[in-house]
Amino acid sequence: MEFMTREERSRLMARLDHLKANRPVLAMRIAEARALGDLKENADYHAAREDQAMEEAEVRALEQRLAGAKVLDENAPTADGVVFLGATVRLREVDTGDEDLYRLVGEASPMPPADYVEVTTTSPMGESLMKSRVGEVIRVDAPRKVMRFEIVEIL
Repeated sequence: MEFMTREERSRLMARLDHLKANRPVLAMRIAEARALGDLKENADYHAAREDQAMEEAEVRALEQRLAGAKVLDENAPTADGVVFLGATVRLREVDTGDEDLYRLVGEASPMPPADYVEVTTTSPMGESLMKSRVGEVIRVDAPRKVMRFEIVEIL
């Protein structure tokens, strides 16, 4: 089961609606290309069919994902001082002392905001952050090195 925020679910639903609304456009492209004649060497026809197949695959994937997803109620009571999906956390890198804001999300936004770094729950950092507490030091197995962060506060 995948967990997501309401905002993430809304973004996925909007993408799904867009793809479904685009079906007639793709069907028209295919029909127009088919009317040009020989299908064996008709690049427009093959491109339109490929676009249609890719969009239909994305529709199926989004539908499956949304069907198996649990939307977290951001107003539901949570354990105080524990990091969960949707939390914004101030972390201090133990080695350097640098502090940054991170937000734990189910899926990264296409245009993430500049005031914090989005961390997905399936990333090494996201897995380390989930259910951690203020004051703990988490270990993140990054591709090139192991990093350690202290959880300063949950906003």
